[in-house]
Amino acid sequence: MQNQESETTPDTRPALAAIFTAFAKIGLTSFGGGLSGWMMREFVLRRAWITEEEFLSGLALAQSFPGVNVVNLAIWIGFRLRGGAGAAMGALGIVVPPMVVAIGLAALFSQVRDSHALHVVLAGVAAAAVGLSLQTGIRAARRAARQAVPLVVMTITFVALFLLRLPLLWVVGAMAPLSIGIAWLRLRRTEASA
Repeated sequence: MQNQESETTPDTRPALAAIFTAFAKIGLTSFGGGLSGWMMREFVLRRAWITEEEFLSGLALAQSFPGVNVVNLAIWIGFRLRGGAGAAMGALGIVVPPMVVAIGLAALFSQVRDSHALHVVLAGVAAAAVGLSLQTGIRAARRAARQAVPLVVMTITFVALFLLRLPLLWVVGAMAPLSIGIAWLRLRRTEASA
C-alpha cells in the first residue's frame, strides 16, 4: 500500500535541469553583486522552493564557510532540493554560464573600456546590487530581532566589527560557536518539551 502511494504521489521537487536553469539565469543576469538577494527573491518569493527561514539559515551557513558565498549558497540550496546531484547542478549553474559570458565580455571590454556610458551603466548596476544585498540584510536582521538572544548576538557582532573594528576572523571564530551552541540548546529544550 505504501509503495503504491509513493508510486502515485507526484514528485514536487524541481528537476535537476530546472535547478541548473534557475541558477544559470541568476548567474547570467546578476552583475556587480547582490546575488544572495536575487536568490532569495527567486527561490523563496517567486518559486517557493524553500522557506525564508531555510534560506536565511543557508545564507548564514554559506557565509561561515571558506570560498565564494553565493557558490556555497547555491550548493546548499541545490542540496536541500535534490541532494548531491542538486548541489552539483546549483554549483555548475551559478558558475559555468556566467564564466563563459565573463570571458567573452572581458575580451569585448578591452575594446570599449574608455566609454563614459559604459561606466555610468556599471555604476547603476552596482547600486541595484547594493539595494538587493541591503534588502536581504534587513530581512535577516528583522528575523533575528524577534528573539532576545539572537538580537544580543547580532548586536555584539555589529559592535565588534563596525565600532571596535576587530578582525573579522576573530569575531566569527568567537561568535559562530556561541551561536551554534545557543541553537543546539534551544533545539534540545524544544525536543524535551515535545
